Amino acid sequence: MTTMLLSPADVRRRRGLRRMRAMALSLLVLAALVFAATRNRGGAWGFVNATAEAAMVGALADWFAVTSLFRHPMGIPIPHTAIIPQRKDALGHSLEEFVKGNFLTIDAARERVAHADVVRRVGRWLTEGQHSAEVITEVAKATSDALAAVKDDDVRDFVDHTLVPRFVDEPMSPVAGHLLEAVVRDATHHGLVDLALVEADAWLRTNPHTVASIVSERAPWWTPGWLDQKVIERVHHEALAWLEDVRDHRDHRVRMALDDLLAQLAQNLQHDPETMARAEALKVRVMAHPQVGASAVAAWDALRTALLGALADADGPLRHRGVAALSEFGERLLTDADLRHRVEGHAADAVGYVVGTYGHEIANVISQTVDRWDGKEAAERIELHVGRDLQFIRINGTIVGGLAGLGIHTLNVLL
Repeated sequence: MTTMLLSPADVRRRRGLRRMRAMALSLLVLAALVFAATRNRGGAWGFVNATAEAAMVGALADWFAVTSLFRHPMGIPIPHTAIIPQRKDALGHSLEEFVKGNFLTIDAARERVAHADVVRRVGRWLTEGQHSAEVITEVAKATSDALAAVKDDDVRDFVDHTLVPRFVDEPMSPVAGHLLEAVVRDATHHGLVDLALVEADAWLRTNPHTVASIVSERAPWWTPGWLDQKVIERVHHEALAWLEDVRDHRDHRVRMALDDLLAQLAQNLQHDPETMARAEALKVRVMAHPQVGASAVAAWDALRTALLGALADADGPLRHRGVAALSEFGERLLTDADLRHRVEGHAADAVGYVVGTYGHEIANVISQTVDRWDGKEAAERIELHVGRDLQFIRINGTIVGGLAGLGIHTLNVLL
């Protein structure tokens, strides 16, 4: 036999094969001993002798048949023996065609998925014990490893050579205009306007000296100081009052004017060639700025740090929400028949696609693996898996041969 690495299962198979070989050989030896012991004896011993003789013939014939599959019997190169070592490549290709034609078909794969009830079993598994938490833990670990593997240089290269050229080539003005139109229509920008007004009010209240400095610089040189102070106080007061008025009244004309301005800008970004050209030119200038790549890397680092921290916190809200969502999904797979059928359909489509697209490559693994094996190694591997059962052929051949010999001898005596 060739030297090959054996798994624990292969070791058990080899032990079982040896036991069955010993049993089959023991029956042959027993038949030979009985034949020798009953030779030239008359009477009923003739029946025993004939039975033993035929049993030996059956045992030897089936030993020859079984052994011929894997090697030359007794090392003699008899034609049409050692079938597996000599024809392993053809057998591998035949097995590949058999698997591909009977198992790796789209219909067979879809039918198997449909009958396996995989989706219901997955849903039940997710709702049992801590399975959802275990899945989230593994997903968090894999995601963290993937995030940590991304280097800043890779991000910079992706931004500089993929994102930026794509943004430059793609017309962004219509997209920006459509987005701005939706923002104005849904009044989403009002929150930003409110924030700007609040910040402006806070700045005016905390920086009166700056306001005084600005007004003083523009006051005539000949006005008295007390008058300048009155004007400064008045300007400061009116500015605060105006900001408060705009902030507190949604229908203020400034707000309305801003809405009209943004709405018109949204339309111009989508339909006005001049505005669109200016927007595209601005986009190109911004994308060409060297700080774009650095800003993208900084944003990525901040996002990655936040994600890694959230994923590492086993008691954090992100992990808890993930476990809750996965458990809820598993429960829905059990109770919501429509969802279950949709998921089953998607699973069947996915398996069908894999089989239809890669079935040949999957089946080809069989023939490629067998082709790489040495002939003797292939025979040994196959014998480890089926040899034990084949020894029953030898045992049955011994028994059937003996019974046949007994029957023939009986007929001979009777006739």
